[in-house]
Amino acid sequence: MAKRALIEGRVALIVIDIQKSTFIDDSTERSIPNMPGYRERMLRAREVVDKAHDCGIPVIFIQEVHRPDGVDFGRELDGDEDVHCLDGDPRSEIAFEEMGFRKGDYTVPKRRYSAFFGTDLEILLRGLKAETLLLCGGLTDVCVHYTFVDGHQSDYFCRVIEDCVAGSSVEAHEAALKAMEYLQTGARCSLDAALSAMEKTRHHREDRP
Repeated sequence: MAKRALIEGRVALIVIDIQKSTFIDDSTERSIPNMPGYRERMLRAREVVDKAHDCGIPVIFIQEVHRPDGVDFGRELDGDEDVHCLDGDPRSEIAFEEMGFRKGDYTVPKRRYSAFFGTDLEILLRGLKAETLLLCGGLTDVCVHYTFVDGHQSDYFCRVIEDCVAGSSVEAHEAALKAMEYLQTGARCSLDAALSAMEKTRHHREDRP
């Protein structure tokens, strides 16, 4: 197959589960395991959000949130994760300030790992006429991975900015990146490569008659 560009057609930035808990919960053991450097990787995603705003690229913030009575957790607590992201808990809120949220950005709440499952993300992406999805956030091996897979199966070009995602462990993070690259060659990209490709989308728009 012909080598694909990092960004094919119209692009949307998907910011997955960068929520307040990352910045206000300093517990040594959190309800969800985090690899070393998790907070710093989430902060790095701000560069991508700022570039998207600068280039006129739609930004979609995904928020994992569960009802306080736990009725929508399903099988999610059967593994290593404890109760987390409860509605009404300040730690569950999207990190609007840290990520530079602007009026005109989109928010999509979800009850499961994939940002596509049981949400209106697909309707939103159709309205935006998006073809490429740039993914950042966490966890690499859970919500990022499963969102990537559903995007892949819905025929989007999916790119994960590997400097701006973090997993439950270093080993799980690396394994998930490898699995995503298996599905789409060129899926993994650096922050610098993503920023450069985003800048080119602005130039292409300016060059059109």
